[in-house]
Amino acid sequence: MSTNNDVPDVTIRPWRLDDFDAVKAILDDTFAGTWLPQLTPEAAKAYRDSGAPVGYIDEKGPAFFVAEIDGEVVGMVHWEQDFVHALHVPAAHQRKGIARALMAFAEDGMRTEGVALARLETDTFNTQSQGFYIALGYREADRYPDLEWHSGFTTILYVKTLSPLTPTHSPRTHP
Repeated sequence: MSTNNDVPDVTIRPWRLDDFDAVKAILDDTFAGTWLPQLTPEAAKAYRDSGAPVGYIDEKGPAFFVAEIDGEVVGMVHWEQDFVHALHVPAAHQRKGIARALMAFAEDGMRTEGVALARLETDTFNTQSQGFYIALGYREADRYPDLEWHSGFTTILYVKTLSPLTPTHSPRTHP
């Protein structure tokens, strides 16, 4: 149990093949709640027809880390070198500290790899993620057209200087 009654006991561990369906469900949930309302019908259909989440998990799943609460996968993060490609927590588990724990874990992983500046992107319509990243110390570094969705979005590049790795009270991890 966590010492704070509002924050569940989150365990972060490497993705396993048996997490495939849970991670796919998380990606589907965040797509439906965040992206789908913003997309043109054509872009939404193209995304659904593309099989993108399955391809992404097939290709990059071994690099994912997942968050668990009581054995249930409740979030995922994926980064390579200095860039956070994905951070997803389903709507039912948001505002519980899971995304914050996943980002702290990713930043510690980057620090361990010698990364001094973390980067990530979000779109201008996603004000929830913008507020979250700003609260974590990220700052806007650039804006440019989001060509992935063909829906007229603008992408924001956020960056954060990572201080050297120091011992913290980070989430428990299991190999």
